Amino acid sequence: MWRLARSAASNLRRTRRFSTAIPGPCIVHKRGADILHDPWFNKDTGFPLTERDRLGLRGLLPPRVISFEQQYARFMESYRSLEKNTQGQPDSVVSLAKWRILNRLHDRNETLYYRALIDNIEDFAPIIYTPTVGLVCQNYSGLFRRPRGMYFSAKDKGEMMSMIYNWPAHQVDMIVLTDGSRILGLGDLGVQGIGIPIGKLDMYVAAAGINPQRILPVMLDVGTNNQRLLEDRLYLGLRQPRLEGEEYLSIVDEFMEAVHARWPKAIVQGTAGVALAGVLGTVRTQGRPLTDFVNQKIVVVGAGSAGLGVLNMAVQAVSRMAGAGAHPQFFLLDKDGLITKARKDVDPAAAPFAKSPGEIEGLGLVEGANLIEVVNKVKPHVLLGLSGVGGVFNEEVLKAMRESDSPKPAIFAMSNPTLNAECTAVDAFKHAGENIVFASGSPFKNVDLGNGKVGHVNQANNMYLFPGIGLGALLSGARLISDGMLQAAAECLASYITDEEIQSGILYPAIRSIRDITAEVGAAVVRAAIAEELSEGHGEMGPKELVQMSKEETVEYVKNNMWYPVYSPLVHEK
Repeated sequence: MWRLARSAASNLRRTRRFSTAIPGPCIVHKRGADILHDPWFNKDTGFPLTERDRLGLRGLLPPRVISFEQQYARFMESYRSLEKNTQGQPDSVVSLAKWRILNRLHDRNETLYYRALIDNIEDFAPIIYTPTVGLVCQNYSGLFRRPRGMYFSAKDKGEMMSMIYNWPAHQVDMIVLTDGSRILGLGDLGVQGIGIPIGKLDMYVAAAGINPQRILPVMLDVGTNNQRLLEDRLYLGLRQPRLEGEEYLSIVDEFMEAVHARWPKAIVQGTAGVALAGVLGTVRTQGRPLTDFVNQKIVVVGAGSAGLGVLNMAVQAVSRMAGAGAHPQFFLLDKDGLITKARKDVDPAAAPFAKSPGEIEGLGLVEGANLIEVVNKVKPHVLLGLSGVGGVFNEEVLKAMRESDSPKPAIFAMSNPTLNAECTAVDAFKHAGENIVFASGSPFKNVDLGNGKVGHVNQANNMYLFPGIGLGALLSGARLISDGMLQAAAECLASYITDEEIQSGILYPAIRSIRDITAEVGAAVVRAAIAEELSEGHGEMGPKELVQMSKEETVEYVKNNMWYPVYSPLVHEK
């Protein structure tokens, strides 16, 4: 009972801290059953009698009025009952059962859904986002019950400018888009990839307080090369090979033109930076300032979009700290081993990271050197996996990290889902030693090292960064999200952890503090946008007013613009 009371008190404090004044009335153009079928306006049994009268709801609901807090408590009781009843069942079955109960609430009552999500973010984030979202995407056609977001397909070419006006919201601030081609480590899932933007935007709402009426998940369906899906009788997407080249780009261009025509200030965003924030944090675990990042030796396994994205950001961070003439010690491997300038037909995106013969001869390395050879010769401070190949950090590789030149070597097994992780947390601490820093893309439990010691697992979840980046870009009125804004966000996150936490191997803060983290990250993005003269202001805050704010005032500005779920009074207007 005491624990429940403490939790309730904590939730109340959080509500007071991040909610603004009592919301003003909301104008609705519906009456009766139409309101009950609209998840944004529906309050279920929470409609007061006065609203039931003016909205034509008398007789359509049981007579008793249930408060928002009572509704919340009742849902949480149902959820905990589900947890109890599914004990002992396979993890996939339990995760999908939890996703279904949350999804049903989302379909029925969005305000209550987001309240439950915000107050239980540690429990629910793994259900609505990674890792369960991958399982949901794999089974999406069978799970589909009610459309959410918008679907633009190759069959809609020439029609997107009119289609965009089918979305009922007059204003959209945030759009997350996918073409379903690379869903976590699961590959091409076609239209079923819509689960990713839905989950990401739910995190925007929970972590950053973006108004859920002003978000839009989008699926750009240009076909799929997944033969299993093409043959699946339940598959809901286009049954055709995936478009490529100019045909593909023309679809993307038309969609972007349509979005810009209706919502010229909407942010269309991907994600980046959380891995870089963790790598920056490892410098602090060595007792060194962040600026020592320029001297870190980093081996990156995986030359796909994720690996190259992290490397590009890392190079930019080095340039910011040491100037454009710096020579970072980054080594990139793909399925054929170490990438050097001696390799023929190097991917143009990977070419900037290819090592010259002069850079590796002294280490005794050659083109195509395998992972164990590279680790043995380089003795990296950080081993970063973004390969999508489960178990590639095997016992031999992990044991080789014991000879790292770092007093606290870092191992990042970043690939999702869990089966694709380069190694498990248990194996990392067992073979690489207790004195490592471990991070992963999928959730693993902390490792009991015996004698009261704990091997901390840092889940490098991009929800630590992308909501703050989006909110900061929105509140600054930035014309674009620059590399400098992304760098500022990553560096802010890397600096957020206390020295005591860093020394114990903790790189990322507790998810329960996500709104505090997002406020700090968002404020850093606002300040970066101002410094780069990209800010055009937001609402009543013009660029001049934003420039005049102190660091503390910027954080408060961000906090005060976070949406919090409460029922608004509804007023009908014809």
